[in-house]
Amino acid sequence: MAGRPSAAFTDGAIETWQEAPGSVLQFRPALALPGQADRIRASVFATLPETVEALTRDGEVSEGPTIGWRFRDIDLVDGVLYRNGAELHLRNRRRRFGLAFRPRHAVSGALYETWTTNRWFGSWLMDALVAYPLAARTGMAMTTAPAPKPSSHAAQYESMLEISPTRISGDVHFDELILFGDLANNADKWRRQRELRDVLLTGRDPKPVPGVFLLRGLGGDMRYLKNEAELAERLAKERGFLVIDPLNASANELIEACGAARAIVGVEGSHLVHGINVAPPDAAIVPIQPPDRVAATLKQLSDRLGQRFGLLVAEGNDTVFTLDWDDLARTLDLFD
Repeated sequence: MAGRPSAAFTDGAIETWQEAPGSVLQFRPALALPGQADRIRASVFATLPETVEALTRDGEVSEGPTIGWRFRDIDLVDGVLYRNGAELHLRNRRRRFGLAFRPRHAVSGALYETWTTNRWFGSWLMDALVAYPLAARTGMAMTTAPAPKPSSHAAQYESMLEISPTRISGDVHFDELILFGDLANNADKWRRQRELRDVLLTGRDPKPVPGVFLLRGLGGDMRYLKNEAELAERLAKERGFLVIDPLNASANELIEACGAARAIVGVEGSHLVHGINVAPPDAAIVPIQPPDRVAATLKQLSDRLGQRFGLLVAEGNDTVFTLDWDDLARTLDLFD
């Protein structure tokens, strides 16, 4: 899973197995105007060379297996798993001291979360929900995440996907703990991602649209596209796009809007996963990326779903930036 467990922690597993084998898969590079890659100054979630490789890989590439690990006698304290001095962080600590007292309550379970999926909603939406079936097969699926508010997107997705883990409250001792290494973008992860899309679209008849622009505004971590409103207005007027603020739409409304869209566009971030998760194969996925914060995670998601990805880098910094309309329009034209 994203947020790979450290070698020191997984070395303590009493059993290690392959949940799914590695794969040799066909990848398509991101489509981009000349000079877009030259705007990239920094990346997140991976090194700059790794990010560029994920964006530009072309042809057959080997992806590793999905791994399972079984442990005994693991303590979970303040969001951190402890094993004989080794640590694996699932959340930021809230308390100053870690393993001062061992928890008394004992459980056994399989976790499908990571620090990344607990930190960003988009990571939960694109990675935790795809890893959940691995934990569910054990009959012991658990999470440290509290039950989401009934009106939240998270609750709506859990209901649609019939996700019902046991929720851990507070510190516990695991008599037995199963973890998964689901970072590799292999064929089994592609299969699980496409099954998730199928479930989300079951019983629906979304109407084809040229594209959907998902607004970010000032929601979430600061990534402010100063001319977002102007770009959205022109896409709606000149290209027939729907413009939606995800904060003011239900998960059902987002799925209906994006399920047959020929393009998903917006500032790079969690909100775009609503659209990418259900957009059809060969849909154009075009995140607007800040030059100091370019990521390839959404490219990996679009690869799993057979979509095409556009590399579009704005001008500015990692928090405030602008994008020229011509760059956006010509990038979308690359998909025609």
